Amino acid sequence: MISIYANEAAKLCGIPANQFEAMQKCSAVTRITFPLRRDDGSVEMIRAFRAQHGVRKPSKGGLRFAETVDLQEIEAMAALMTYKCSVVDIPFGGAKGGVSINPRHYSSEELERLTRRLTMELAQSNFIGPSEDVYAPDLGTGPREMAWIADTYSLLAMGGDDEINAMACVTGKPLFYGGVNGRLEATGRGVFYGIREFCKNEKLMSRLGMKTGLDGKRVVVQGFGNVGYHASKFLVEAGAKIIAVGEMNSGVFMADGIDPEALLAHKKENDTLLGFPGADREFSGRADSNRVLEMECDLLIPSASQQQINRSNAHRVRARMVCEAANGPTTPYADRVLSSKNIAVLPDLLMNAGGVTVSYFEWVKNRTHVRFGRLERRNEEQSKQALLESLRYKGRKVVEDEMEKNRIIRGPVERDLVLSGLEETMVRCSEETIETAERLQTTFRTAAYYNAIQRLWKETSIDEVQYTNPEWTSPPSAV
Repeated sequence: MISIYANEAAKLCGIPANQFEAMQKCSAVTRITFPLRRDDGSVEMIRAFRAQHGVRKPSKGGLRFAETVDLQEIEAMAALMTYKCSVVDIPFGGAKGGVSINPRHYSSEELERLTRRLTMELAQSNFIGPSEDVYAPDLGTGPREMAWIADTYSLLAMGGDDEINAMACVTGKPLFYGGVNGRLEATGRGVFYGIREFCKNEKLMSRLGMKTGLDGKRVVVQGFGNVGYHASKFLVEAGAKIIAVGEMNSGVFMADGIDPEALLAHKKENDTLLGFPGADREFSGRADSNRVLEMECDLLIPSASQQQINRSNAHRVRARMVCEAANGPTTPYADRVLSSKNIAVLPDLLMNAGGVTVSYFEWVKNRTHVRFGRLERRNEEQSKQALLESLRYKGRKVVEDEMEKNRIIRGPVERDLVLSGLEETMVRCSEETIETAERLQTTFRTAAYYNAIQRLWKETSIDEVQYTNPEWTSPPSAV
């Protein structure tokens, strides 16, 4: 799927097919098998994979625990990660890792032993490190697993070049363990920022027969995990209405709108969406719950897993826009069907890049050893205070309420700066994608891949390299 999408964009870039083929290949892949002693004393052999893609270093990508993990999936996701980092101008190459297990079938102690052993195996193969390969949470993993990895790697790095920066080997860590404030909701918030920017575009909204803005937009969400919940929350706060939510084996529909926080609380308590108070309709079982993908709405957000919109159901999708919050939720065949139906598809490599964007901020924080806001917060507060005093001195009317005054002069803390950086990234890159799509008269997906590949090609093409010695007409033999 990713090769098909990338090849379409590469043709528009004018890159020779044989040269672009070299860009698509993973640069390094490792397969790891090791024994895990279970709590009952038995021994199980664990299979794990890690793939690095692209010419940039360090590589960056998630680590997932899932029974479906295989090498082909890992290599494909590593490639997608390269394009994702490039489209939002993050200086990472792509990577992805996976362990072929169902984490629900293992105790916390077993998962810790597994994760720490995996880290040692990866370090031995040079597949982890703040300057080599940086990990992040993915399906089946979270801050806890990232903390185990960071702790294990920091012990292995003692005395090495990366000892002082060891905590930067992973992102998505707990805040108290070197994480960054704002990472938890970053992907969902990034989805919201992206949708908001596309919905501001008058040409697009006119073509789709909708008004600009988010107010009143009817939204259907498939997948109500971290990304689906936060995207829903921010959309509702902006005036949109969540009318249906589908999970793996359950779903609900409410014509008047669903409260995301109430639905999340119900899901946590009951481990299902069924029985949610006030639901107009319920969906039970995988086949039935997937019907939320076919409901009439303004915006459909698939945030579950790959290939959810495919040959079997693409012709029944009735959304006006599809925002891909998951990785690869739409197959190439389905993508063409949606395009023929004038359904705008906002592509995954752009829309769910909020996670890697904030992960980059965390990596920078760990490498520089300076908390965001530490240098500038007090200076900014003092500047705002001086401005208010200057206005008061000149007889201007100023804020008298002390609480309001404190709110105005308050300097930015880490969370403010992180979210500001995330918003700037998503707004700018969404605008770039819209502009490229209009200029090339192509889809947003092809436009996003085009922008990503153009940026990568300039870094890898020998024609773009400017040598310092004017006598060089080709790369030095050492290079």
